[in-house]
Amino acid sequence: MNATNSLVVADRYLGKARELVDRALGRLNTLCSVDGRINSERLDDHQLSCYELAFCVAELSAADAVNRYAEKAQQQDSLALTVALAFNAEALQKVMQRLLALADDAGIERASVLALYSDAELSSFINNFGSAGYLAALGEQLSSRGSLYLPALLDDDKEMVRETFARFATDVVMPLAEKIHRHDLDIPDEILKPAAELGSFGISIPERFGGLQPDDHDDSLSMIVVTEELSRASLGAAGSLITRPEIAAKALLSGGTEAQQQKWLPRLASGETLCAIAITEPNHGSDVASLGLRATPTEGGWVLNGSKTWCTFAGKAELLVVIARTEPDMSLGHKGLSLFLVEKPAAAGHEFDHQQPSGGKISGKAIATLGYRGMHSYDVFFEDYFVAADHLIGEEKGQGKGFYFTMSGFAGGRIQTAARASGVMQAACEKGLQYAGERKVFGKPVGAYQLTQVKLARMFSTLIASRQFTYAVARLMDEGKGQMEASLVKLFSCRAAEWVSREAMQIHGGMGYAEESDVSRYFVDARVLSIFEGAEETLALKVIARDLVTRAQAK
Repeated sequence: MNATNSLVVADRYLGKARELVDRALGRLNTLCSVDGRINSERLDDHQLSCYELAFCVAELSAADAVNRYAEKAQQQDSLALTVALAFNAEALQKVMQRLLALADDAGIERASVLALYSDAELSSFINNFGSAGYLAALGEQLSSRGSLYLPALLDDDKEMVRETFARFATDVVMPLAEKIHRHDLDIPDEILKPAAELGSFGISIPERFGGLQPDDHDDSLSMIVVTEELSRASLGAAGSLITRPEIAAKALLSGGTEAQQQKWLPRLASGETLCAIAITEPNHGSDVASLGLRATPTEGGWVLNGSKTWCTFAGKAELLVVIARTEPDMSLGHKGLSLFLVEKPAAAGHEFDHQQPSGGKISGKAIATLGYRGMHSYDVFFEDYFVAADHLIGEEKGQGKGFYFTMSGFAGGRIQTAARASGVMQAACEKGLQYAGERKVFGKPVGAYQLTQVKLARMFSTLIASRQFTYAVARLMDEGKGQMEASLVKLFSCRAAEWVSREAMQIHGGMGYAEESDVSRYFVDARVLSIFEGAEETLALKVIARDLVTRAQAK
């Protein structure tokens, strides 16, 4: 099959696979609708189909993104087309395998899936671009280059941003990353201060408040580029630094009063005030609408009682953005929630305890974790902790709207997490490629063997697809769209990062399992990506599949 016309073939079969997925979604729409609306209980009866179909759409969307990239980038580097075709061949196989497995439950005919699977042109495409020979040749080409560079197709300003933060990541973060991880240290000022000077904390904050975001339009792509480079150096020590101010800023911009915006956004942008986000509770996980931390009105403000968990960076943070229930009637669900700006002293180490003169208390203890060290995630406890009335976001008008203010920042947090995944994958691929050329087994480098070459090809094609999918969604979000797609790209990229970092570790053999090896850190760090900023299952079932099924037409 001629590679020049192969993208046209790939696009055609991506479309045919999507038709089968749409048929399954339409069937679920019929099964799960009551009086013209999707019924949650009925949808839960088909969780496996919803979960698998969400991944099908994610795979197909990633393939489409890498194809659009290859159309442009192949003029600068033919490797872009080679990578895209390899990814498409594998993505199409994965989608068809998922569809075969769920055919009965989703109400699509196996014969339809098998007919597509056995289509002569598609079989030829997969045999050409998914074969061991093709993938091994791609892996060998990467090894001979000794580089994973492909043109990113960013404008000059974005490339300058990337280069600036790449130098910072390499020169400042990388030398400290392993020590922070091994000894579970706080992120030191040697990282925080220069990061603030570079404007890291103001990436998502408008220029009028001292940030780097243009006042007249959104620029999600800069945030993505910066996040990738910081995460390449260390997920725990740098890659998540800008997530918390981004979520806080979006909440303030969505619902904060002018006085609140003027007070807090400049402090967040400069890094003068470090912040954390306190959403999750011990018994509710990602079920935000069921949260129960209580905010009781009192003279001059509110008193908080209850607990939060997985509050990342809560120790060093001087500002916690806390969602709490201001309406005692639990039947109100998310409509009874409000968002508070809670001040506390910065604290080093793994525990903090602060008591107000009035007797209120806030305390926290870091949760011991496999990876993602440096940031520290805390259990946080509030006991009659007083918060002034002007620290309720939106003040009186913001009461009961905390859920919506929080959601305004979550889409950005999710796409940013996809970028973090790409950064971890970049680091893992670089180390895997390097070690494959150094490590010798049975008389020759590991990278000279077909299986390693195939691994490198698959790892790299997955990385490029993840990156370009993330860029595509960022551009959508800058147009005021892409809320569901932000969840979709997180679903794809975070699962991909687990696999890519696992393969990099495998290439290292026994050394990959040693703590002194960087790839062992990438592996344990990558594992958290599918959990935070919306757990994989919650995103697949409650956000992505529900949206897709709702929009689907019955077939």
